Amino acid sequence: MKTKLLFLTTFLSFALSFAQTKISGKVTYRNKGVGEVNVTLKDTYDGATTDANGNFSFETSEKGNKSLTFTHPKYIDVEKPVVIESQEVSVNTELKEQINEIDAVVVSAGSIEASDRKRATALLTPIDIYTTAGADGQISSALTYLPGVQKVGETEGLFIRGGTGTESKIFMDGSLINNYFSNSVPGIAGRDRFNTSLFKGNIFSSGGYSALYGQALSGALMLESVDLPDQSSYDLGFSPIFLNAGFQKLSDNKNSSFGATLGYSNLKLMQEVFNFNTNFSEAPQGLNADFNFRIKTKSGGFFKYYGMYDSNRMGVKVPSLEPENDFSSVNLKGKNTYHNVSFKQKFGKYLLNAGTSYSFNRSDLDFSTQKNDLETGNTKLLSDGNYINFKAVLERKINKISALRGGFELNSTSEKLNFNDFVNKHYKDLISSAFVETDLGFSNQLSAKIGVRAEHSSYLGKSNIAPRFALAYRLAKDWTTSFAYGLFYQNPESRYINGPANLDFQQSQHYIFQIQRATDGRSLRLEAFYKKYDDLLKVKNLPYVDGQNQYVQTADNNNGYGYAKGAELFWRDKKTFENIDYWISYSFLDSKRDFMNYPVSLKPNFASEHTISAVAKRFVPKWKTGFNLSYTYAKGRPYYDIATNEESQYYVRKEGSLRDYNALNFSVNYLPNLGKKDAKAFTVLVLSVSNILGSKNVYGYNFSMDGARNSAVVPPVNTFVFVGAFISFGVDKTQDAINNNL
Repeated sequence: MKTKLLFLTTFLSFALSFAQTKISGKVTYRNKGVGEVNVTLKDTYDGATTDANGNFSFETSEKGNKSLTFTHPKYIDVEKPVVIESQEVSVNTELKEQINEIDAVVVSAGSIEASDRKRATALLTPIDIYTTAGADGQISSALTYLPGVQKVGETEGLFIRGGTGTESKIFMDGSLINNYFSNSVPGIAGRDRFNTSLFKGNIFSSGGYSALYGQALSGALMLESVDLPDQSSYDLGFSPIFLNAGFQKLSDNKNSSFGATLGYSNLKLMQEVFNFNTNFSEAPQGLNADFNFRIKTKSGGFFKYYGMYDSNRMGVKVPSLEPENDFSSVNLKGKNTYHNVSFKQKFGKYLLNAGTSYSFNRSDLDFSTQKNDLETGNTKLLSDGNYINFKAVLERKINKISALRGGFELNSTSEKLNFNDFVNKHYKDLISSAFVETDLGFSNQLSAKIGVRAEHSSYLGKSNIAPRFALAYRLAKDWTTSFAYGLFYQNPESRYINGPANLDFQQSQHYIFQIQRATDGRSLRLEAFYKKYDDLLKVKNLPYVDGQNQYVQTADNNNGYGYAKGAELFWRDKKTFENIDYWISYSFLDSKRDFMNYPVSLKPNFASEHTISAVAKRFVPKWKTGFNLSYTYAKGRPYYDIATNEESQYYVRKEGSLRDYNALNFSVNYLPNLGKKDAKAFTVLVLSVSNILGSKNVYGYNFSMDGARNSAVVPPVNTFVFVGAFISFGVDKTQDAINNNL
């Protein structure tokens, strides 16, 4: 019996062993073995996991036609048919990378994005802007603490990488904002017209921007307005220089909202307290109001409207540089209205973004001279501008990280200008544009953006085609590199077109290379760029008072040219020090231009060779307080006294360098109701001191007609102190403040 049992056991074991079939193989990706891949015989428990070299092996008693599955989180699942008989089965498999919207590398050369989609690497969100000392809550001011943006205090605009302030454009929900800055007088920069809290995110491009945007030689700022508020609220803000109030009402079904704000500002009280450099004969003051409504569609789309109105006025009186006069004065009355409508909706596999905007701007300037308290001369400059922009973009996703989009844009301009009855013009232009662009995600390591934009100007009677290209590649886990190239066109500035001239589009070419390392809480960006300018505007003097050497500059030709090249560094760290967020930026700029009234190629008077900025923020929960510091250093910019000789040719009569720019700023934000769970109002008290060391910065010089006398262009005040309170009723934003280290 024992012998029979032993024989039976041996027989069964042999039979079972004979019935087992070995399945083996290798799993690879780009000819390299992939470990940790789960290999399973479908609908069975048989399988194995690949080793570090991608090899696997297991045995099965299954027979017939089966399927073998290969799964790994980073790769697309593969299923292969196999026939299992008595012989060993060998199966080799090549995997394809799983395209993942989160893991995929993003083209970022020349741009910084701060939005809901990019929270991990967000830069300059609204809370960042409000807590940046010296930014005064203005988006444009906060951007000067980023690399590539020059600190130019005497005029408004974003001066990007050797470009003028007019060579950058600002968009709201895709539509162009004409006259983003308030009206002002020569030597004093206009302020942002738009409240920072209106926007939930932004994309700032200092070069190589998307084909969806045009008419900017240097850069673009794309602002995205907020959607529905979390709940209804009432807001109040007050300080010695302004008072404003507003509300947002959310519907009961939380699918729509509407709101409005009203504000008034006047600098007269601060002028009495501080020793101003500028003699304001009429203190700057302004009145502004806005209204908005937002509707969320059933399928998740949005319809938004925003409208605003503002008026401002000021008067400045300065000693005259001409011996025949004692004083020169300029008085301003400005009005502006802006309306923006946007619509965003999905239609099956397509996403439609459409929007239109209208802007009206009036600037009424009155220049006068006085001698012995009597007016000896008067010049009036009145300009009215009507601007309409319409844009539609249709987008279709190809896969998770690839998309195709295209559309068209219309930009209508109608400007009337009267200059002392000598120049009386009506400038009209319609720029029609079409564009197409594709995002190509080849893998999580490689992606590209390719686009082209075509434009036609009715005034110039000419067209252009501008290709754009960008490529991004992940070098290692946290390291990426990007390259961008683009051709950009822009019409000559209409304010210089006072008569017939054979003009063409101005153009620039951008070459940008970037290396970036982004980890949790830290970001490092290194960027190098080269810009080539062609067909820049040149002007000539047109005399308007015979025999008195008084001229107005008018467009002459497009023979200007130039270049700008440089390198930039940006480092931001939220992780190393507890409750401390800081960043450091450095820009090197080498630029020369022959444009406007420059007689030869010169370094632009708005371009500084070296700029360093540092921002630090420390939030102390125990004290309910945030402390903010910022510092900016910029090497002295060049200045020129450009005059005309007897042949009406320009020449440099005097030149030099300004003193280096320095400014240390400080602000404190205190939250009185921090930690009160039942708080029905959220309050922030703000104390801000700009240029606390009192550095006497100089922005440039004005020269007399004969060049014998000059006066420095300086800030209206060296050191300015702001104290204010902001209260929101009906909404508690305390936790947001804590999370964002306000």
